[in-house]
Amino acid sequence: MTQYVAALDQGTTSTRCQVFDAEARVVGAAQRVHRQLLPRPGWVELDPVEIWTAATDVLAGAVSDAGLTAADIAAVGVANQRETTVVWDRRTGEPVANAIGWQDTRTRAICDRLSALGGGADRYRDRVGLPLATYFAGPKLSWVLDHADARVRGQAESGDLVFGTVDSWLVWNLTGGTCGGVHITDVTNASRTMLMDLATLSWAPDICAEMGVPTPMLPAIASSSEVYGECRAGCLPGVPVAGILGDQQAALFGQGCFDPGTAKNTYGTGSFLLLNTGSRRVGSRHGLLTTVGHRLGGSPPTYALEGSVAVTGALVQWLRDNLGLIGSAAEVEPLAASVVDSGGVYLVPAFAGLFAPYWRPDARGALVGLTGFATRAHVARAALEATAFQTRDVLAAMEADVGVGLTELRVDGGMVVNDLLMQFQADLLGIPVVRPETTETTALGAAYAAGLATGYWPDLGALRANWREGRRWEPRMPQAERDERYATWQRAVERSLDWV
Repeated sequence: MTQYVAALDQGTTSTRCQVFDAEARVVGAAQRVHRQLLPRPGWVELDPVEIWTAATDVLAGAVSDAGLTAADIAAVGVANQRETTVVWDRRTGEPVANAIGWQDTRTRAICDRLSALGGGADRYRDRVGLPLATYFAGPKLSWVLDHADARVRGQAESGDLVFGTVDSWLVWNLTGGTCGGVHITDVTNASRTMLMDLATLSWAPDICAEMGVPTPMLPAIASSSEVYGECRAGCLPGVPVAGILGDQQAALFGQGCFDPGTAKNTYGTGSFLLLNTGSRRVGSRHGLLTTVGHRLGGSPPTYALEGSVAVTGALVQWLRDNLGLIGSAAEVEPLAASVVDSGGVYLVPAFAGLFAPYWRPDARGALVGLTGFATRAHVARAALEATAFQTRDVLAAMEADVGVGLTELRVDGGMVVNDLLMQFQADLLGIPVVRPETTETTALGAAYAAGLATGYWPDLGALRANWREGRRWEPRMPQAERDERYATWQRAVERSLDWV
């Protein structure tokens, strides 16, 4: 009798695998870092072959770490960095180029051209829930085809050349690759391409035509929780691949946010705040994204509102790697805690423009409020506080869209080990911030989807019972100070705009 579920969590800078038991406890894990390739300013690429190799390595590593074999694994789920675009030849399995990462901004001219057709940045928003922005996969795919030779476009039109976000690439390889691999994506990832109609959950041929995307190269759209095929590559032959969720939707699911009105924020390379809106597709008037939260088998979809912030954890890496202010990411908290506040320093990390709720590609990073009193400790504190300020930007927009305020915010991701940041986040929002006992909620969400599809977990009630609170931060900052600090942040944001 199988007793465990494995989850691949393919992220922006690393690939991980975790093996969970029925109580959602990690019994085995492995991780491998991969390169980000930066050939030009604003360009972010990844090697798809390196990602696939890392995936096979960590699957084997996590199963071995747990002391298990393939016979002990009931199913595999996949969570993935969204929007990152891979194009490959289904006959050879070779990518035609490096993957274009979600932070990449090279498609601005394509977005501008489409905006000029009418409707501006909101040309497709009513149907796809997204503004025209460099963030999404559709324009990235259009760019690949525009910059390839005529032979490549012909292969795309015949379906010999295929497209996918990273989930599609991994599942295709896991289920056999050139020997019958399944070319598929789920509704959450499809909802990040700008090519899927949210009402029908199918590709929109007219939008594809305007972007110059041949529909034969697109994957089939499936639910987030069903058996897509069996592993035919790697260390788990015969194990069902049964769950796919974009990483942020996976974290929402892993946090147990199954009911409308529940929300989570994931603090990783960027930050992503998602609010479950149930069966209601809420069209945002305040700069947020309407997306699919999950769909379980043939049940109706659950939708979400999302606020996507491009740079949060990446800002700590920037302090370390570009400025040399810290030697490791772990040093940022004690350095920031060595001063009582930021000394009036504010850091707006608009390195590639601002995402939600501003959607301003013309913005660039700004460090303001400097005096002779400021030290590297004040800059470190301002960097942490920037994450909390950006989260408040998103939450304010979210509450304006739905007309209801949150009573608490569930949090996860690498930065939630930073107690100073979490306390400041609670202070700035004025609501409790709650960290679960299991913080790897992205992998857990993918495991849950796969386990539900195969009967490992019987229903959502079993998953609710697994959620356990790890720590809670209550707000302590007076309202007047909270409002004053946030107003100053907004002034700092204004100074980052209209730069490009």
